[in-house]
Amino acid sequence: MMGSSLHCSFTIHTGAGLIVPEIQDDGQVDMGEPILRAEDVPTRLVGNRGESVAAELIVDGVSWSVTCVSMGNPHCITFSTKDGQDLRVDDLKLSEIGPKFEHHEMFPARTNTEFVEVLSRSHLKMRVWERGAGATLDCGTGACALVVAAVLEGRTNRKCTVDLPGGPLEIEWKEEDNHIYMTGPADLVFYG
Repeated sequence: MMGSSLHCSFTIHTGAGLIVPEIQDDGQVDMGEPILRAEDVPTRLVGNRGESVAAELIVDGVSWSVTCVSMGNPHCITFSTKDGQDLRVDDLKLSEIGPKFEHHEMFPARTNTEFVEVLSRSHLKMRVWERGAGATLDCGTGACALVVAAVLEGRTNRKCTVDLPGGPLEIEWKEEDNHIYMTGPADLVFYG
């Protein structure tokens, strides 16, 4: 059909419940609402800032500032060590530090960890350690969770570009409906 847009929607059962993403021709997906309560993330870290978790986490003798968010799967987001040293994600030894976050006793279901460098109030750079998978090129739920964490910490606006090794994503956490919208390229990777 000439001039019409392709819209496809379907239901997916996730750890956060049923979501109905609408995939449009610009690649935008409604990722739903973030989960911020400590016991729902889940984490044993104590919630603050209302119910969200922004805390100090000791990993391998280093004190990290972390924020915990779930998008149906747990995420631990860090922008810096507790001494205020901002991250340079390209300098991280991800294969060494990632598993120590994933298996930390404060995360009873293990956790995905996003290590984030703030380039500006609308541009972030991320490396991710996914629970059970290790270092990956992309993590859509992680990109969404990190924008929520960045907003909660006052680091960014609600709409950001997130650079990942696999390519950039546009993430927006809309105040009017509390939903997170992810826009990026989608490629067919298999039939079956």
